[in-house]
Parts: sequence; C-alpha cells; structure tokens
Amino acid sequence: MTDVVPQKSKKTTNPMIVMLSIVILATLLTFLLPSGQYQMKDKLVVPGSYTQIDKPIQASNIISSTFTTVSKEQASPVGIAEMLEAIPEGIAKQSGLIFMVLFIGGMFGILNKSGAIEAGLERALGLTRGNIYILIPVLMLIFSAGSTFMGLAKEYLLVIPMVIALTTRLGFSRILGLAIVTLAVKVGYLASITNPYALSVAQPLLGLPVFSGLNMRILTYVVMMTLCIIFLFWRVRQEIAGGVSTQTITFDSKPLSKQHFLMVLVLIIGIIFLVYAAHTWKWKSSSLSAYYLFLSIIFAAIARFSPSEAADAFISGMKKVLIAAILIGLATAVAIVLEKGKIMDTIIYHFVSFVGESNSYVSAYSMFLSQLLLDLAIPSTSGQAAVTMPIMGPVGQLSGVSAQTTVLAFLMGNGLTNVFTPTSTGLLIFLATAEIGWGQWARYVWPLVIILAIAAIALLSIAVSIGY
Repeated sequence: MTDVVPQKSKKTTNPMIVMLSIVILATLLTFLLPSGQYQMKDKLVVPGSYTQIDKPIQASNIISSTFTTVSKEQASPVGIAEMLEAIPEGIAKQSGLIFMVLFIGGMFGILNKSGAIEAGLERALGLTRGNIYILIPVLMLIFSAGSTFMGLAKEYLLVIPMVIALTTRLGFSRILGLAIVTLAVKVGYLASITNPYALSVAQPLLGLPVFSGLNMRILTYVVMMTLCIIFLFWRVRQEIAGGVSTQTITFDSKPLSKQHFLMVLVLIIGIIFLVYAAHTWKWKSSSLSAYYLFLSIIFAAIARFSPSEAADAFISGMKKVLIAAILIGLATAVAIVLEKGKIMDTIIYHFVSFVGESNSYVSAYSMFLSQLLLDLAIPSTSGQAAVTMPIMGPVGQLSGVSAQTTVLAFLMGNGLTNVFTPTSTGLLIFLATAEIGWGQWARYVWPLVIILAIAAIALLSIAVSIGY
C-alpha cells in the first residue's frame, strides 16, 4: 500500500505586500532620481518648462526628511517616517471611495442573507439554460456600452457579486465572473467611443473637437472587445478541460416568491436609477455611499429583518471587502510619495524624452508605451490626460503624429494598464468586491494583456498610415 503524500497548497502573496513593495520602491526612487517640476498654467502643464530642483541628501533623510533643513526652492527625499505617513494620508484622501466600497459590501451582505440574489439568478439561468457562450458576449457588450459611451465604471460594482454568483452556479470560477465585468468595463474605457471623462479633457487640449475621430475608436472597440470575448471563451474551455462544470446542472424554474421578486425588482430599478443619477447629477463617492445605504435599508425592510439581523448582515458584508481600504490607501500613497519627493514631473519628463522626435510610427509606439508606464504613477484617466496631453501634443507634431493619433495612443495606453496595474484604485475596488487578490488576477489576464498590446500597436500603425 502506497502512502499518499498530501500536496502542499500553493501560497499566494498577500496583495497588501505587493502594494507595500510598490510604495517602498517609490520611496527609494525619491533618493535615486533628481527632483524637478513643470510650470503650471490654469492647472495644465506648460510644455518645455521642466526645471530640475536642488535636492540635498543626507544619511538622516532615510529616517525622515525633517532632519534636513531645506529652502522652499529645494526638494527633499521621502524618509521612512513620511512613507508611513503617506499610507493613512492615502486612506484619508480616498475615504469617500473606501466607504462606498464598504457600503456596497454591506448591501450585498443583506441581499445574500435574504436569498434574493441566489433565487433571481436561478430563475435567469433557467430561462437561458445556463449557456455560458451566450452569457459572456451578451453581458460584456452591455457592460462595455456603459463605459465606452458614458464613462461608467464604479457604477458596475453592484453587478460584480451577481455575475460571480452566476458563474459559480454554472460550476465555473469566481475569477471568470470578475473578468466578464472588469474586462468589459476596462476595454470600453480603452476605446472611449464617446467617454466624456477621457475625451472632454484630452481632445480640447490638442485643439480637437470633443468626440471627433469616432471611426478609429469604433474599430478599436470592435477589435479589443472581440479579443476579450475569445479570450474568455478560451478560459472557459480550460476550466471545462480541467474537470470544471462537466456535470449537467438542472435549474429551478419555478416563479420567485413575492418577497424575492420585489427585492430583485428594486435592485434592477435601483441600478437603472443609479446609472441615470450618477451621469445626470454627477454623483460623487459620498452620494453613491448614501444611495447604497438607502438601498440596504429598503432591502432589509422587504426581507423583514429585525434591526439586529440587518446590522449583522450588513457588517458581515463589509468585512469581506475591508481589505479594500488598505489597498486603496496604499495605491494612493504611491502618488503621495512621488509628489512629496517632487519626482513625478521628473518621471514624466524622461518618458517624454523617451518618445523623442523619431519617425511617426516609432513616436506613436513610444507614446503608447510611455502612457502604459506613466499609468503606474497617474492611474486617473482624466488626470493623466491633463498632465500628458499638453506635453505629448507638441512632441507628436514634431514627429509627424497627428493629434487624433496622440489621443488614441493615450487612450489605449491608459486603458490597457488599468486592466492590471496594482496602483489603479478602480481595479482594486473591483478586486476587493470580488474578494480576489491582485496576484491571482494578474496571472489570469497576462496573456490577454500581451495580445491587446500587440493589437494596440497594429491599430496605431493603421492610424499613422491613414493620417488619422
């Protein structure tokens, strides 16, 4: 009789360790890179205005920059003390976003306890017979439409737990459910057919009418979305080959109870109203948090929970996404450290130098690659547009790259990085809501990221060749 040696479970790196490593790296860069800054006019960078700033460095700066007295014209590296302070500063700066994520978790804690989500999905899967090859493209086209036309992103946090519940009910992995929503939203942003958050900042800075140049962005959307759908089909085939979801699943097709029907109806109406209100009234995180809290109270009342039962379910749901608070704080701390050490503009300056004044094809590719890397430091789409467009525009003119192609390179570089960058708060809150670590997500999507990058280079080649 042979002894069966139990296999050790593969340990994954805690996402907090990954993020803390990036904060530490940013801190080290404040010692290694020279400090500098661009002049600003009307909150926009003035091209060609970068100047280096004197930065005296002493051994004591490793502990804290306060040990060295510097003038207002000088910079200081970021010490360990300032690095640690940047983390709670990042949490405080993003407090609205953090509470929004926690309240969404609490709301789904109540919905899960009531059984409404499970019952609603069972009915929906019964109607579609659980065909994953139909569900993936239909759901992705719906979700991507909101992001590419209206710039919706965090509004989809509500649907992530529902799509994950759908894929797990079919016998597939949680990460497949997350990918259906995340890839659709991120690729929608990458194409940004009429996304106001990206185009209303980037295009006017280069003298272009807002929403002009639709043809290449529509082509980009079709190509990128097709690749994403094919990629997820391939992942589905992998899971089936691995023995997942090979059994026949029967779905309960009986009608929902009145209580569950009312809760699902309120949820659907709530999501529709949320999309309308966020787009029309420009709701920020605090307004969205209040709305999720309001829905939680309505759901608890319909489910006839006692106050204590509702509170327990809400807190239980919040606990599942609590790690998001630290991850978002750490991601924001990276930008705070770079700003304190005054090396953010230095990084931008060197990336612009990397683009150079080569031939138009090389410059377009360089713009795309530099936007990819800059997104690690400036994950905000509108923020990156405001910083880089005034600089990239003149560089594009010198190398024969049109203004529309410069915007396209920005959109694809920014959009692609947001699929996997650990400093993107938008991605982190999606991962936190799904209870999936960044390392697991990065391993899942890296083949797609490479494919999309190759497709982006091909699309930029077309744009340059036709003089887009």
